[in-house]
Amino acid sequence: MTGPKAYLIYSSSVAAGAQSGIEECKYQFAWDRWNCPERALQLSSHGGLRSANRETAFVHAISSAGVMYTLTRNCSLGDFDNCGCDDSRNGQLGGQGWLWGGCSDNVGFGEAISKQFVDALETGQDARAAMNLHNNEAGRKAVKGTMKRTCKCHGVSGSCTTQTCWLQLPEFREVGAHLKEKYHAALKVDLLQGAGNSAAGRGAIADTFRSISTRELVHLEDSPDYCLENKTLGLLGTEGRECLRRGRALGRWERRSCRRLCGDCGLAVEERRAETVSSCNCKFHWCCAVRCEQCRRRVTKYFCSRADRPRGGAAHKPGTKP
Repeated sequence: MTGPKAYLIYSSSVAAGAQSGIEECKYQFAWDRWNCPERALQLSSHGGLRSANRETAFVHAISSAGVMYTLTRNCSLGDFDNCGCDDSRNGQLGGQGWLWGGCSDNVGFGEAISKQFVDALETGQDARAAMNLHNNEAGRKAVKGTMKRTCKCHGVSGSCTTQTCWLQLPEFREVGAHLKEKYHAALKVDLLQGAGNSAAGRGAIADTFRSISTRELVHLEDSPDYCLENKTLGLLGTEGRECLRRGRALGRWERRSCRRLCGDCGLAVEERRAETVSSCNCKFHWCCAVRCEQCRRRVTKYFCSRADRPRGGAAHKPGTKP
């Protein structure tokens, strides 16, 4: 389905999917020097305002993945009259001891509609447009590549003589983590200046991108130094950014955030202590209210600051009283 009718039916899911892509981008890069700022989140490259680095590649991939994921999920939930389970392989042998069956999430539908909406934003024919379209496809491939096989056993007295299996969407966080790995391994494509200004040039661009797997992210430019503020590029730098030092649940990447955001950028780590107020000791009272106490807690946070900057009143050296 295309045209105005398709727009009316699918536009809310497309918007929700793009938003989920933005939220996932911010989660994946929360403790990176580049942290998915708002300026980076426009998908259109109209007017040449967008860079063509690996961060742009990730934004296109995660946005395209978010749209496809949401359309597929909403199809499975019955939101669209013209879409249902993918039962195209039901009854076929899938592997040793199992058959395709059940209700697989219809990723083919989500892929087709996502491509129709997201790829339409690219109107150019130059290398940058080709890069964006390639990364859009990489995002869709990431959704398909992280699908989970779920099976149900069949047999006498609970035995598992045969299994019926179907494919389900993973948590979108898994798609984001997969694309973050692809981001770190993104391939730089070197093209001659002005490529795409002629039919021959456009053909060369198409040939170049066809030779690269659509499962990989690609970029044309190197990334700027995200440590530093650059008003022209809309970069804020890492001064003033919060980082993490302690916490049982912290992963390796988070535990190293102070070194990455502060130390490696020539900044000091400033400790600030503050008091937070939150609801606690909540109890249900019949009927029908929940009443909570207000608990105060002293917390320590860490921020990147210039070593020569005077410390403010809220900042304290480790080991001193607040």
